Amino acid sequence: MIQRIQTLHLLAATLLAAVMLFVPLAWFGDYGRTVTMYAFDVRSELQTGAEGAGELAAAPIAEASAAPVAPVAGETLFSDPMPPYLGILLVLAALLPLVTIFLFRRRLLQIRLCAVEMVLLIGALVMEAVYYFRLKALFADLAATAAHASLKLPMIFPLLALFFVFLASRAIFRDEMLVRAADRIR
Repeated sequence: MIQRIQTLHLLAATLLAAVMLFVPLAWFGDYGRTVTMYAFDVRSELQTGAEGAGELAAAPIAEASAAPVAPVAGETLFSDPMPPYLGILLVLAALLPLVTIFLFRRRLLQIRLCAVEMVLLIGALVMEAVYYFRLKALFADLAATAAHASLKLPMIFPLLALFFVFLASRAIFRDEMLVRAADRIR
């Protein structure tokens, strides 16, 4: 019974980390421009002008310490690329619980892998916060953007995944204690 519970917890953690790879994490708005933070990059959607009023042109932008320039449709707003560390962390955080599920005969290794998963998820939370506040500071000089910055729901997914991994490691530990108690009886 416990094996099923820990598998469900690890699957939930995998799903939450995998969803974060593809959905927007934060949003910054301005007149005619929307900047969205994803796991692997930051994308800017700009109004195209008179010929395509209402249409948006997507242009990937990167995070840097340089001040933003006046955007033109399809123009990159920053010169330095955003490092893909958050995306790499989330890929590892999505794959590690899947590996952990199939190591059910080696419960102590499962507990150690759950601890590694917790460290990865805490690192993802820290990186999300750093990226969010760096982008918010970068756009702070634009009054409308600073007023319209918001976090999206997937920003808390690493916290939820951390909770599920904790529950899984606790269930694995209880299972290990149950097996040891059964071995002592024999």
